[in-house]
Amino acid sequence: MNLPVKLTISRIVLAFIIIFLMLFPFYTVGFAFPRYLVYGVYVDTKYVVAGVLFILASITDFLDGHIARKKHLITEFGTILDALADKVLVDSVLIIFASLGFISPLIPVILVVRDIIVNAIKMMAAVKGKAVAAISSGKLKTASLMVGITLLFFYNLPFEIWNIRVDLFFLYFATIMSIVSMIEYYAMNKGLIFPKKDN
Repeated sequence: MNLPVKLTISRIVLAFIIIFLMLFPFYTVGFAFPRYLVYGVYVDTKYVVAGVLFILASITDFLDGHIARKKHLITEFGTILDALADKVLVDSVLIIFASLGFISPLIPVILVVRDIIVNAIKMMAAVKGKAVAAISSGKLKTASLMVGITLLFFYNLPFEIWNIRVDLFFLYFATIMSIVSMIEYYAMNKGLIFPKKDN
């Protein structure tokens, strides 16, 4: 088990800790995270703690890929695990935020459906011996998601002071880019999906 894989596993562990923090009813065990009024916004420190962990998890996402490429440690297992870790971290958090009313359910629905379609395209390509490389629109989608989710955890501060929803801007932009990247993946691989029949 090389270092990039260990970092990926740590991201999965952090993802489950974040999910636990966001969902566990701490009041049932007589514990409550402190809440503070910050520039007119009531901030529940539970989400701040989860946000710090999310930032750490996002850093491991950058590091595992960077180290794997630099040290030539890219493996099929590591690639699959990395994709799984990303989905566990990002999709779970977005679904929870939607269930709590922080964001529209449309965001996680589109993103999850997009991931299912893109993964199906990648699997179909893999079966036919073709590797599907990451594209710039997909990377832009991921980066925008990370920024938007991080701002959500921190109540969109400091932008909330001026009533500017920068968090939602990044999330909706990421949602749009997810659709764009899905179309691009399809266009690049439609020959594999619908192969032309020889006459």
